[in-house]
Amino acid sequence: MEENKTFFADGEDPKMIAAYQKAQETFKYFWRELSWENRRIIPALDVACVKLAFTQEIDGETIVEHMWINDIGFDGEKIYGVLVNDPNDLTNVQNGDEVEIPINQISDWLFAADGKTYGGFTIQAMRSEMSEEERKEHDEAWGMDFGDFDDIQVVFEQKEKPENLIEHPMSKNMKESLIDFLKNNPDEITSQDPSGYTFLHQEAIAGNGTSVEILLQSGADKTLKNHLGKTAFDYAKELKWEHLLPLLQ
Repeated sequence: MEENKTFFADGEDPKMIAAYQKAQETFKYFWRELSWENRRIIPALDVACVKLAFTQEIDGETIVEHMWINDIGFDGEKIYGVLVNDPNDLTNVQNGDEVEIPINQISDWLFAADGKTYGGFTIQAMRSEMSEEERKEHDEAWGMDFGDFDDIQVVFEQKEKPENLIEHPMSKNMKESLIDFLKNNPDEITSQDPSGYTFLHQEAIAGNGTSVEILLQSGADKTLKNHLGKTAFDYAKELKWEHLLPLLQ
């Protein structure tokens, strides 16, 4: 994972910078949810998008614009997607461009299901400055329930089932299906994609402990490295999926 500094605009509101940092710390939950959304026959999410800091040197000055992308992909290193905003000043990107940006330039993420939102840290920072009536109008304009700006949720049923912060319920519910799939498709256990990622890499990046355990029991090789020289353990450690580390060490 790249260690380049995160770009923020000069004079950025400290509350907004704190929102950027929280979004980066919790992005793994967004990706875990999207990893399961991509396997659902019937989609469960109304929205899934990421806000990134785009930069350009213009007249000797670093210009920063925070803009949203959708159609998200993530390989543990970079985020991929399609820009859905029109830049104000930048000329090096435009609406509809396919982009790839390092994870340390995340400034927000948001997913929503049944009208309820998760993440949206910069949005909540802005809502915190609004009156109650302004927040109501804001939420109606989005068509979503952003809830309490001081109580941002990052996973489904976070309060009712705090264990969901450790393991996604679908990872546990799909255990038998995964066992059957691997029995019928044993090549999936050891195959690597063109960049060297294995099924085990992918599940480690997504934080799916049950899936990781089943893959290892089925013979997955946790020492395999991708073309960047990284194992599944490396990504679990970088993304701070603590529950995976004992399995992959």
